[in-house]
Parts: sequence; C-alpha cells; structure tokens
Amino acid sequence: MKLPVSLLCAAAAAALSFSAHAQSAKPDLAKGAALFGQVCVACHAADGNSTTPVNPSLAQQHPEYLVKQLSEFKSGKRDNAIMKGFAGSLSDDDMRNIAYWLTEQKAKTGFAQDKDLVRLGERIYRGGVADRQIAACAGCHSPNGAGIPSQYPRLSGQHAEYTATQLKAFRDGTRNNNAQMTGVAAKLNDREIQAVSDYIAGLR
Repeated sequence: MKLPVSLLCAAAAAALSFSAHAQSAKPDLAKGAALFGQVCVACHAADGNSTTPVNPSLAQQHPEYLVKQLSEFKSGKRDNAIMKGFAGSLSDDDMRNIAYWLTEQKAKTGFAQDKDLVRLGERIYRGGVADRQIAACAGCHSPNGAGIPSQYPRLSGQHAEYTATQLKAFRDGTRNNNAQMTGVAAKLNDREIQAVSDYIAGLR
C-alpha cells in the first residue's frame, strides 16, 4: 500500500524536527555535576583535575571526545574493566551531561619534570620525526595542546604517566580505538614516549 505524498512529507518533517530538537537540546549541567560526584569523583577529583598520575585529568576536555570514550568503554571497543563498569551504568544523556559539565571546569596547569628529555619531547611534539614518518603531535592537538574540538582531544597539562601509558597501549594494540594514534605510537620508542609525554604535561 502506498502512503499519500502528504503523509510521507509530514513524517519526514516530523523526523527532521525531532532530530533537530535532539541535537539542539542543551545538556543538563546540574545533572552532569551530580552524576560526576557519584560515579567519577573518586578517580578524577571533584573538579576533574585528577591528582593521581595514572588517572587522566578531564577538566576542560572537549565534550564530544569524552562522550566518544565513555561510549567505547561501555561497548568494550576501548578495553578497560574499571571504566566499562562505570560507563555501563550511564545512558547517552548521562554521558553527555557529564561531558559538558567537565568541559566547563578549568584545567589546572602541569609541569614537565625531566629536563634531560624536554627538548626531545618538544621536537617530537612540534615537528615529529621526519626520517621515520612520525607526524608532529601539534598538527592534531595544536601547538599549545588545546586540541581541536570534536576531533582531537586536549592534551595540555595531562599527567605524563597517563599519556605514556596510553601511547604504549596504542603501540602494543591493547588500546585500539583510534587507528591514527596506533600508527603514530607504533613508530615511537620508550624514550621518545617518555619525552613527549613529559613535554605535554608542561604545555599551556
């Protein structure tokens, strides 16, 4: 049975209207703050500036990136048993509310610690390693580590230990939710990973 054109047009218009509403609906920052306090605060601190080097600082991170990571923890695409448990309890709206609340929190500045490696880290971050086809980190994450919203995460001030762990996980395939990062990390040795991670910690 064919539906009248008028009904088809009305249905299409309703679908577009619903889609536009869903995209324009503002996140509930109060709910995000409350959920963060219940689910995330123990590891990531009250304002999203983690004080534990193995846990990432999340304050001022791009919300689209945070939602993507939470969704992939929930689905198992990004493998982490602890985060899978937490993310598994969150709805899509919960993730969005938490992510947008976090992006409103001001990130604290960090510091590079290894003065012997900081120049190597800066060279890799800003210029890559041309003879091994290693791209400059700044090309995607910006010169000051602010990243590019919805595409590439903010890195500035991130704990060096956390960054190094993630680069090694990309390199050995235990983190496989970003082919671009897997390709970059595959070409870095431990010293280079340590150097660039330490340099990133001091970016501002």
